[in-house]
This record gives sequence, structure tokens and C-alpha cells, in this order.
Amino acid sequence: MMASSYNAKEEDGPHSGSSTNGGTGAAKNKKPDNTAFKQQRLPAWQPILTAGTVLPAFFVIGLIFIPIGIGLYVTSNNIKEFEIDYTGLELGSPCHDCSKNLTWNSTTPCVCALNFTLEQPFESNVYMYYGLSNFYQNHRRYVKSRDDRQLNGDPTSLMKPSKECEPYRTSAETKEPIAPCGAIANSLFNDTLELYYIEPNGTTTAIHLAKKGIAWWTDKHVKFRNPVDDKENLTELFKGTAKPVNWRKPVYELDPSDPENNGFINEDFIVWMRTAALPTFRKLYRIIHKKPSTTSTLPSGRYILKVIYNYPVHSFSGRKRMILSTISWMGGKNPFLGIAYITVGSICFFLGVVLLIIHHKYDTRSNSADIPN
Repeated sequence: MMASSYNAKEEDGPHSGSSTNGGTGAAKNKKPDNTAFKQQRLPAWQPILTAGTVLPAFFVIGLIFIPIGIGLYVTSNNIKEFEIDYTGLELGSPCHDCSKNLTWNSTTPCVCALNFTLEQPFESNVYMYYGLSNFYQNHRRYVKSRDDRQLNGDPTSLMKPSKECEPYRTSAETKEPIAPCGAIANSLFNDTLELYYIEPNGTTTAIHLAKKGIAWWTDKHVKFRNPVDDKENLTELFKGTAKPVNWRKPVYELDPSDPENNGFINEDFIVWMRTAALPTFRKLYRIIHKKPSTTSTLPSGRYILKVIYNYPVHSFSGRKRMILSTISWMGGKNPFLGIAYITVGSICFFLGVVLLIIHHKYDTRSNSADIPN
């Protein structure tokens, strides 16, 4: 809408720019074009909110969200989950000696074992996670410290990594490029977790842990590639490169027994390279598949968690844990979504009741006001 004091003649009159410049050029007209858009004459829909439209909306949202929230909450609670902390900072813990003496430069791995009991059996496939606390993978410099072209198998980036990888770009000793470079790869989680079941007769049975199928398909087949598709000769492919500073073995020895899971396409490495958004997180470590001949993947009873303790967390006051969990159609155990739906639905339903009462009283006052004394 144009201002009421606007006068087009002021622009075209004798005091315009044409007279000032001696009439050498036509005055530039600043008046907007006479179009529906520039003159703000476009048709618009302005809904009028009334009790007949607002109150049903509140009640419908409440009646829809509350049952959905209850369903999500019940589904989340039906997921079985077991968690055990094996940091070993406490005196007397089975892993206390490992936690106390371990550093990044330690060459001898420390082994500890923790006994625990599952009160309820896990019937479906069980997913084993490792969890870290107080580890800020979301730090800006940490997140940028990688070379995606190198991880995608680019030969040029393999020998000349990105400057974003500094100070983990080249080896300080040999001056060779580091593969994989960057702080994310340098801090790769390298604890080894093994699970054993103690039979009722006292014998110990190792639980098979599947190490493949834990990474995203797009990461495994698109984002991460070895320099050349020659899985049998990775040693030659990475010749002239150095291992990351905190690694005990080079990238081509992450899984020498399986060429499909070695080098940059190692799934443990791929899972770690997908950084977490919060300082307390978990990452998928192994999958325990249910056997057709058994009723339970993990029966209730006593178990032993054997840990080859390689990953120090004392320097950043962190903690480590192992999680066993089943999943449902909505993923892992997470009651937040169900609680959020129930909360929003309850608030909408409550507001609908309150507004209905107010509307009823307001109508009563309007009707009574029209009656003469």
C-alpha cells in the first residue's frame, strides 16, 4: 500500500534530476511499476480464527498425538537393553590396572574380563555397541580434520592429503603422508570386545559376533574406497604412506583375513568416521544373529565380557561401556519421541478444554448483556 503523502509529480516536475543536470538526460523514475506484485494488490487469504475452527483442531491434535505417543513409548519400553561400564577407574574394578597404566604409546595390550548376568533372554537379533562419554566428536576442528577425497580412494590425495588434516597430515619421523589422515582417524576406537556364555554345567561358549553389516550401505559402497580396486595387494597400494600416530598397525592390516573389510572399507573404521553430535554416544560394534535352531539369541544366565583394553580415556575424563540391545521398527530404545508426542497431545487437549470453557462463559455473558434490566 502506497503512502498517502506520495506525489508522482515531485519526481517528474521541474525539480527533478533532469533540470539539475541541465536537461542532458531523462529523469529516472523511482515510482514502482503498476503491477499487482509491486503495488501489493495480490490476492491473499486471511483466515478468521473462530471457536468453531480452533477448538476442533486442538481436540483432533490431542486425540491423534496421545495414542501415537503411547504406542511409541510402549514400543520403546519393549526393547531389551543391557549396559555395562568397563572403564575401570574405580579401585577394585577388573579393568582398573588396564585403565591406570594405559597410554596411547603402550605397545602391550591389557586384557580384563567382567562377569555379568542377563535376567531376561534376548530373542531377536542383538546389537552390540560400544559407548563413550565426554568425547566431543562434534568439535569444529575435529569434524573438519579429514580428507574425504583420500577416503574415497583418490591416488593424488593419498600422497598429498588435505591441509585440513594438520597436524595429522604427514608423519613427523618419516615425512610420509598419513593414510588415513586427520584427527578423526587418529582417534579410532580400538578396544576388542569378546562375549562368552557360561553354560549351566559350567562350560564356557564363545558368542559369534558378526563384524560385517554394521556400516551404512552408502558409506561402505560410495563414500569409502581403497585407492585401486585391488583388494589382494593393499600393502603395495599404501606403500609410501605412514600409519596414524596413535595406531598400532597400518590401515591395510585392519582386517587382513577379509579383503572385503580391509583398508579404507573396514567397517569398524567407517562407523567411527561418522562423527557423533553429542559428547555421550554409542556406535555399533557387532551383530549377534539369531540362529533358526534356537529360541533365544542370548539366553538368560551368566556371561563374561573379555576386553582387550587398548583405548585410553583417562586423559579426557571419559568412560567406556558395552551395550547389548534389540531393535524394533522404530530403531533402538529411545522413549523421548513417545514422551514428546504424549506431551504435545496432552497440552493441545488441555488447551482445547480450557478454551471451550472460556468460550462457553463468553457466550453466556454476551447473551445476558442483551437482556434489559
